Amino acid sequence: MSQLGYNLHLLVKTHKQGSQNTQASRMKILNLVADQLLTSGFKLKGPKGLKTKHIEHLVQRWKEEGLSPSTLKNRLSILRWTAKIIGKQNIVLRTNDAYGINRRQHKPEGKAKALDISKLHQITDRHIYFSLLLQKELGLRREESIKFNVSYSMRGNLIRLKKSWTKGGKAREIPVTKESQHKLLTEIAQFCKGKSLIPSDKNYIQQLKVYEYQTNRVGLNKNHGLRHMYARSRYFAITGWQSPADGGLHRKELSIENREIDYQARMAISKELGHTRFSITYAYLGS
Repeated sequence: MSQLGYNLHLLVKTHKQGSQNTQASRMKILNLVADQLLTSGFKLKGPKGLKTKHIEHLVQRWKEEGLSPSTLKNRLSILRWTAKIIGKQNIVLRTNDAYGINRRQHKPEGKAKALDISKLHQITDRHIYFSLLLQKELGLRREESIKFNVSYSMRGNLIRLKKSWTKGGKAREIPVTKESQHKLLTEIAQFCKGKSLIPSDKNYIQQLKVYEYQTNRVGLNKNHGLRHMYARSRYFAITGWQSPADGGLHRKELSIENREIDYQARMAISKELGHTRFSITYAYLGS
């Protein structure tokens, strides 16, 4: 237990207000608050160190985790109780509306798609063939997979993508964790002789036209579902259980400990896919 967690525990023990269930609920949530603040880099010694920025961080995190409005309101009620006890009521906004709690949160579930290997083998351009496999194995977007450059991208147990290749212009790195990924990257390196998946006599626009012709011809022109499949596979690899989209438990059904694992997994996957938001993972993994 962290120092903040210990002192919050003492706070609840000292101020025995409400029923035993209410006190137990406060203890449980405040333990979670202490743990989440610590894992986020906030090293607080006691409750009086709590500030507005800490409350806002927690609320934003909980919203991104997809918690229901009723759960968010309950937690804010406990934070307001804590703020009142320590004499710092103003660190928590007075209304839930001020935090946007009553806004409806959309939680779409994505559709994964496996790469049709029989159609893949009908691709006659090896550059396009490898671009499709990069989408399957590493969750790359179409443009990223076409612009993939061996000499720049391959860095042992990770690949890196230039910001000029990515949607939104954000460079990123993706871990290489599976034997099939290493095997693919080795084959690409040998094929390209350490260079780009865009042939030397073409630019990106020209190669994109080749990609569209090849994939349309064999029926592999809609491949965003490969990123969904990658995300679900990564989720299982990180957590050890299936995502909600694959029939696993929903976040609200997980234990507190497993919900934290779920959160960390979703944030890692969001980053690997080129996003920054937790909530985007609902589209890939379900809620």
